[in-house]
Amino acid sequence: MAKLNWGMIGGGEGSQIGPAHRLGALADGHFTLAAGALDHRADVGRDYAKALGVAADRAYGDWTEMLAGERNRPDRCDLVTVATPNSTHFEITKAFLEAGFNVLCEKPMTVTVEEGEEIVRIAGKTGKICAVNYCYSAYPMVRQARAMVRNGDIGRVRLVVTNFSHGHHGDASDADNPRVRWRYDPAMAGVSGQFADCGIHALHMASFICDDEVEKLSADFASTIASRVLEDDAMVNFRMTRGTVGRLWTSSVAIGRQHGFDIQVFGETGGFRWASEQPNQLIYTPVGGRTQIMEKGEGGLYDDAKRLSRVAIAHPEGFPLAVANIYCDLADAIRGQTRDGLPTAASGLRSMAAVHTAVASAKAGGAWMDARPPMFR
Repeated sequence: MAKLNWGMIGGGEGSQIGPAHRLGALADGHFTLAAGALDHRADVGRDYAKALGVAADRAYGDWTEMLAGERNRPDRCDLVTVATPNSTHFEITKAFLEAGFNVLCEKPMTVTVEEGEEIVRIAGKTGKICAVNYCYSAYPMVRQARAMVRNGDIGRVRLVVTNFSHGHHGDASDADNPRVRWRYDPAMAGVSGQFADCGIHALHMASFICDDEVEKLSADFASTIASRVLEDDAMVNFRMTRGTVGRLWTSSVAIGRQHGFDIQVFGETGGFRWASEQPNQLIYTPVGGRTQIMEKGEGGLYDDAKRLSRVAIAHPEGFPLAVANIYCDLADAIRGQTRDGLPTAASGLRSMAAVHTAVASAKAGGAWMDARPPMFR
């Protein structure tokens, strides 16, 4: 099958997320890196794109130049990834969708609910794919967990507890480090710090595995380091549309925790736990039975878990391959094969609505509020 042409905006040399996208997109031979505007410094971006093998006439200085250059090419990009600062996601994603490109946008998809609703409408109108990189949902054993919920293996879900808490911003003496400070500055990060950065991954995971949506929430935010305007710790209680009770903790000052992303789901007839630091395993306990460790690659897993397992049992699969699984699903979708595990613009919109609702709730002393975006109420 012919390779698809892929273009990238942002994610240049030294970027944290750029290498994961390039490893993921190219891992399975579905895509070739055909175009790029990789840096806000035009010459640096062009040079780096060419160093990665992009032809000189498709190594662009910025995204507007890339849009103009790709729009009318017969071999134009089949997919464009947006991996730029948060505040630019809406403008770039909107422009490429309207020009008829499929888009994968880094999270958060937008910084306002209104922008998110506009992206959902544009994607629907153009018929183009707009996906959001909630890549943790593409780990094989996360897909196994979702399939178990859908198949009724643990009965009706009663409770979900999830957290994404690390301690890498817990040193008050490092609070003015520019690589840390911007995350808690409203002028650069928006209305929320830690919840918008990490908490929305945990919230999306709860919705994804439980196959349900958050309906309302109550939030408590704290800035434990006095110089921070935005929160570095948050506790969010939520309720889902089918009555599931949700608890979420996210923190950047939990010293001693490294990645710290895990989820536990408790149903009427069983429960399980998945953790990003042991992503090959799903810890499952049937009611009245023994706890067992389900391993990626073993027999008897559901199809989606088997499809996205790349190497033999006991061999670890890491973060870039989870990103690669997103690109596998995107390639299938572009070629006309629906993959319902692909996080879409609707997922990005729901996350942004939850962020703004949590901010409002925290300011209102934890009042319960409707967390759904207006267009989905």
